[in-house]
Order: sequence, then structure tokens, then C-alpha cells
Amino acid sequence: MLITAPGSGTYPLLPPFAADGLSRLVTDNVFDRLAEIGPALNTRGTEGFTPRLAESWEYAADSMSIAFRIDPRARWHDGQPVRASDVRFTLNVLKDPKTATGYTAVLGTIDSVSVRDSLTAVIWFNQRTPEQFYDAVYQLVILPEHVLKDVPHDKLSTSPSASQPIGSGRFRFASMEPGVRIELIADTANYRGRAKLDRIIIAFAGEASAAVTRLLSGEADFMEIVPADVLPRLDSSATVRPVPYPGLQYAFLGFNHRDPRRAGQPHPIFSDRRVRQAIHAALDREAMLTNIFGGRGILGAGPYPRALADTTIRVPAFDRARAAALLDSAGWRAGGDGVRMKGGRPLEFGILVPSSSAPRMRYAVLIQEQLRAVGVRVNIQSMDFNAFAERQDAGNFDAALMAQATDPTPATTRQNWATSGIPPAGQNNTRYSNPRVDALLDSSLMSFDVARGREQYRRAVQNIIDDVPAVWLYDVLTVAGVHRRIRPEGMRADAWWSGLADWWIPADERIDRDRIGLRPAQP
Repeated sequence: MLITAPGSGTYPLLPPFAADGLSRLVTDNVFDRLAEIGPALNTRGTEGFTPRLAESWEYAADSMSIAFRIDPRARWHDGQPVRASDVRFTLNVLKDPKTATGYTAVLGTIDSVSVRDSLTAVIWFNQRTPEQFYDAVYQLVILPEHVLKDVPHDKLSTSPSASQPIGSGRFRFASMEPGVRIELIADTANYRGRAKLDRIIIAFAGEASAAVTRLLSGEADFMEIVPADVLPRLDSSATVRPVPYPGLQYAFLGFNHRDPRRAGQPHPIFSDRRVRQAIHAALDREAMLTNIFGGRGILGAGPYPRALADTTIRVPAFDRARAAALLDSAGWRAGGDGVRMKGGRPLEFGILVPSSSAPRMRYAVLIQEQLRAVGVRVNIQSMDFNAFAERQDAGNFDAALMAQATDPTPATTRQNWATSGIPPAGQNNTRYSNPRVDALLDSSLMSFDVARGREQYRRAVQNIIDDVPAVWLYDVLTVAGVHRRIRPEGMRADAWWSGLADWWIPADERIDRDRIGLRPAQP
């Protein structure tokens, strides 16, 4: 099966550094967790979770530890057995600040891992929480100690294992041509059974239009997200059909709260809440949504996808007059050329945007036009996805059109918007920090009183929205383009690729990819 994807590459192919959908597609299929979350995405307790590397588990009497029994059949792709020490090694890697992974922030409740015997790993917690099982199995994708133990943690992302990973999943890594393609092949002796697909090829197409061309021509079998303006063409296609699926991705205009030019200093424009409020009020989010997505768009609801949103939360309304008044109160006065000035400085900033995202490119132009009407000058800084991601992660931007793929738990809000989530510990790329929000999120996630925890979470989210660290634009429209010969299975909201090993193609409909220059890897 060939997956066509916009862009020109991915992050390192080790789970601690899998920060985008394509790299997670690879790592989630090459590596395993101890247990897998169910399709209902329950994160409290153990309901719905199914065994993976762990064939069983047992809570301690005080619930401060869980003992996981490793399936004795589990093997790494080099033939070595999976052991309890691999679990201990994985946690140590993720909790080491030198690893510089975005997952450290979500592991705060896990204290350590001990090895009871070669097949029993005991995960210890520093406090009992409603989501401790979820934290232990969803965030820990187990790494091979025997392969990585001699690699310094600060060198893992650039080590050979980051481009030639060895896992325990139903697919094994076969080859990578940087910026061109990645190939996975079925692990024929896997302890959970051989994948039904012989191989997966991820072929990078550069611009989204090139990926669409591959899909519609029949050269590719799958495209994760088909642009909204292309969807009508799928309705009449003889080879491709649209497949809507649930998603947990949302897009927003994020403001950098720190000065990218002076380390540790507040941003000269966006540190003023009135300016952030003014920009939000000046943008007609509904008009932009209709312009870009027509009737298919989903308006942003806040710092989460609408599937996880609370309908009682209030998002600021479009009000251009209020925007002008707020800028006046902040000292930004209209200049002779229409651009507001303060202390001799124009109200001007850049917006980073990945050129591989057609919706975000179009949003950038609309935002530029709408902010010009209130005296704000916007410079669009488009670049390929790798350059965009590098600058976003480093905090080297004023504002950026970002997209988050969230976890199914409310705890993902802490990872993306709490002080503890500021890189390198998490994925709070706006560097937003609000102590009141931090306290409310912590309290909500520690509460065993469901109603109380839900109310504290609601208050935390309302505080974030009122503080305007971003403008919530839209939920990513998740409609895949799928070749009619492909039989997809288990497209879960948090990871459409979760059931990829069980997708299948009827034998009489298989295509010889050699004819288009996509040869299988040699064993």
C-alpha cells in the first residue's frame, strides 16, 4: 500500500521524537505499548484497554504501582526477546532532560520502574490519579535497551537508530530515502500475528497538489487528509473514494509569548493581553472558515478539537470596533500610512506558515487582509514543513499558524498550554504561561470526583480562552482519500493508523509497484 503525503520528510523515527502524524504512523506500527487504548478512548481506569507487550497487569493494594507481565513471545525485530528492563530503560530515557522529548511533561505522575524478574516490570507512581494506567501505557512506547543503551540520550535523535529503528510491532522498518520515501514491511514472525499488508510505502510529494495528483491517478492508495476543494472530485472518481474518520486535530494562530530575538524576555507585542484580545476580535473566524472550507468546515472551539470541547465555554466574538478600542488603550495609535505605531515602532509581525498546508496558506492571506483593516501589518513567512517545525520548536517566530494533534485525555491541554509543557518538556510552542491555569489543570486531573474535576477543567479552559494565547481557527477536516481496492480497519480518532496492520487488499486487486519505480526493499 502506498501512502502519499505532502511535505518532504519526518522527524527522527524513534517514539520520543515522533511529533507529527507521519512519524507517529511509523513509530506506532514499528514499536509497541504495554497495552492499547480502546476505540472509545477511555482514559480513566483500565476499561477498554487491550494487551500488547504486556499480556496481563495487576495493581498493588494501595494503587501506587502496577505490575505488567511481558508476553514471553514478544521479540524485537532483530530477534532479541523483549524484557522488563526495556520498560525501565524507556522511562529513564523519557524522563532525562537531555533527551529533549516533548513527552516529559505527561510523565510527571510516574516515579520509576523496577524489574521484579525478566518478564515483570513494575511501574511506580508518586501519586494515585484517575489516569495513571493511561499514563503508563499510552505515553510509554517501549524502546529496545540492548540497541540504545550505549547512545547518549542527547544524541538519540541523530543516532543511526533514529533513521533505522528496531521495534517489536507488526511492521518492521525496511528503508528510508530522506525526503522521498519510507518503507515498512510486515514482520512475518510477530508475536501478535503477521500484518495483513505486505508493506507500507510513505511517499513524500512536496506540495499538497502533487499528492492529490498521485492519489487521483491511481499511483497512490491513500492520502490522510484530502483538501476540501478536492473532495467533490472523489465523488466521481472510479478509483478513489472519500472516507471520513474521526480526528483530534485543531488549528490556530499562536502568539509567541517570548521574544525570539532576546532570550527569556517577554514578546514586545504579544506579552500585552490587550493586543492579543484585539487581534482575536479583529478576525472574522466564521467568514474565513466559510471562505476556505465552504459548508464542510468546523469552527475552532478553543485549545482542543471540538470533539473534546465543552459547549458552555465562551469564545470571544468578532468585533472590529472593540479591536480598535483595545489597540488604542494599549497605546498603538493609527499612523499616517494606516499602520499603528507605539514609541516609533510599527505594529508589525510575521506569521510562520507551512507551505505544505493549503488551508493554512489561505488563512495567512485572509488574516493579513483582516488585520490590515485595524492597522496591523502582517508579513507572511511561508516555508517547507521541516523548516517550519524547526523554527516553531525553537521558538524562533512572532506568530505561527499551528496545528495540534491531541491525545484523547484532558491532560493533553496541560502538555500543550501549561507552563510545564513549554519545550523541551512538552509541546507548548507558544511559550504561554499562566499560574492560575496551571493550578486548575493540575487540580482537575488529580480529582477522583468526576464532577469536581470536570468543573475545574472547564474553568482552566475558560481562563486560557479569555487570556487569548491564540486565535482558534478550525478543526482539521479529516476525510481521507482511499483507493477502492483498500479495505481499511480501525481508524481511531487519535490515530487513524492504529489498525493499519489489519487493513487488507483482495489478492486479485494488488498492484505491482515496481512499475512506478517503488521497488520493495531487499531482505
